[in-house]
Amino acid sequence: MKKLSKKIKLLIISSLIIITPILFVSFNNDNFEIAKNLDIYYTLFRELNLYYVDEIDPGEIIKNSIDEMLKSLDPYTVFIPESKIEDFKFMTTGQYGGVGAMIRKSGDYVLISEPYENSPIHKAGIEAGDIITKIEGKSTKGKSTKDISELLKGQPNTHVKLTIKRKGIDKSFNKSITREKIKIKSVPYYGMLNDSIGYVKLNVFTDKSSKDVKNAILDLKEKQHAKAFVFDLRNNPGGLLHEAVKICNLFVDKGQTIVTTKGKVKQWNKTYKATNQPIDTKTPLAIIVNRGSASASEIVSGTMQDLDRAVIIGQRTYGKGLVQTTRSLSYNSKLKVTTAKYYIPSGRCIQALDYSHRNEDGSVGKIPDTLITKFSTNNGRDVYDGGGVLPDIKLEPEYFSKIAISLVIKNLIFDFATDYKISHDSIASATNFTFTDDDYEAFKLFLGDKKFDYKTQCEKKLIELEKIAKKEKYYNKVSKEFEVLHKDLAHDKNKDLITFKDEIKELIKEEIISRYYFQKGRISSSLSKDPDIKEALEILGNNKKYTNILSGKVAEK
Repeated sequence: MKKLSKKIKLLIISSLIIITPILFVSFNNDNFEIAKNLDIYYTLFRELNLYYVDEIDPGEIIKNSIDEMLKSLDPYTVFIPESKIEDFKFMTTGQYGGVGAMIRKSGDYVLISEPYENSPIHKAGIEAGDIITKIEGKSTKGKSTKDISELLKGQPNTHVKLTIKRKGIDKSFNKSITREKIKIKSVPYYGMLNDSIGYVKLNVFTDKSSKDVKNAILDLKEKQHAKAFVFDLRNNPGGLLHEAVKICNLFVDKGQTIVTTKGKVKQWNKTYKATNQPIDTKTPLAIIVNRGSASASEIVSGTMQDLDRAVIIGQRTYGKGLVQTTRSLSYNSKLKVTTAKYYIPSGRCIQALDYSHRNEDGSVGKIPDTLITKFSTNNGRDVYDGGGVLPDIKLEPEYFSKIAISLVIKNLIFDFATDYKISHDSIASATNFTFTDDDYEAFKLFLGDKKFDYKTQCEKKLIELEKIAKKEKYYNKVSKEFEVLHKDLAHDKNKDLITFKDEIKELIKEEIISRYYFQKGRISSSLSKDPDIKEALEILGNNKKYTNILSGKVAEK
């Protein structure tokens, strides 16, 4: 018997896999549309696989079709193939096997942008700015950060050999690193902001987050005598719902309803209550949020607002009121599917985007104002659904200047910090280190031969206006005026380095501190000039103002 061709084999396998469920569901009239469309999909794929002009990759084609199908629903319903299961576990546990460092692209190679404190790569003496030129003797030139990340990860207690090129050292050197189980800290920093107010930063809601927060709060209360707390949820994208419930439980009475989930499968609807004794229900609490605070962050901030347990400070949150459940599929793959919406104690859902009713062009619109409903907190304060959590104290977000953004994107601040570390064995503590005016002059000299540029918004808009004027044939009449405007609005990098000196100095300072004191140092050094922290300190330091906000009275000016 002649050997079957590759395509015929694939066709037989595909038939066995797909026809069986089609025959099964076709007996059910209620599922006729499902059976019909699955049959169409199967026959389309069969014809495509047999007759398309070039060889196709069936796995890739079907994966793409699955991804596009799920994308039409919402961004959170996703297919997780077996090859990505470890990444999925990392998202829920914060753990992975590897060397423990953040990496970034730099020219043809990838370099270490930040080693984690006490990680294998840190213990091996590898520093931020070190370039990975080889892994296991093979060149990394041209490799992406994704490629390098996959090579660095692996089972704990296995080894990986890196060849490192360090600035200031002529020859490359080798390091053999033993991989470990890396646990990303959900609470990267906590400490005292002054003599009486404690601070806790939470980056993500993984399976030990509530324990980490609890330990931080207890340490600040019992050892450092904190009388109030700032809980920072800025840029926290969320994570596990039950961890959000446990964190709320730290501050509210046992038995209190925290959040309710409701979806199509009624038996999955659930009300989550505080099941443990709290550690503190009275101490003043301020929660800081921004547009990057989503999902579980919004459960915590929204619930604390509804229960009048904390003053919320910052910007309106992201607005993700959807709950995902993970379902197991064949061949060790999984489906993370949106199964419900969640509702915080006032009864509101903070979901901002309407994925179920898309616009004609397929885009997603926000919940219209006409459908936004008013709810009440325990104390009768007005709160609203359909648009994230609106803070009690609304602050404008900080925006960096164009020159600061350019210096960061071009890695010039990063590279200067690398040079600084080479010439300074040590610095003062993270809270006492200062980047002086003389240091800043050295930075300006460092930029002397570096290429970087940017366009301000004024310059961009002027270019757009100039194009419109040419298109509508008005340009010749006003060309001289355009020339004058271009000259007057043209940015001057040297002037901008003076105008935005304080902002740039602060960015350099934080980058340098991270070289000696890692992420913990970077965070602690940034708090003293943080306007959101300043507002929180003012409110927590004025008990009458704090009480008035939570009671719905007009706060003192």
